[in-house]
Amino acid sequence: MIGFYLTVVIVILMVAYAGVENTRNLFIYINLQLRYFPIKIKMEMMKRKLRRQLDIDREELMKRITEDAKTN
Repeated sequence: MIGFYLTVVIVILMVAYAGVENTRNLFIYINLQLRYFPIKIKMEMMKRKLRRQLDIDREELMKRITEDAKTN
């Protein structure tokens, strides 16, 4: 119960200090950051997967280049 009262007091103090509009903007910003966090994780996983795939493709390309150089 103390946590609830503490949260309410913090919100009231934020409204008193910054105003309703800026407090609302802060909560919107926090909401957007929380929504963006899983997307950043997915992007990082996609980046790792793509980097691994490109490394394999580059190694295969280098093998083909060396084979073509040997045959010529």
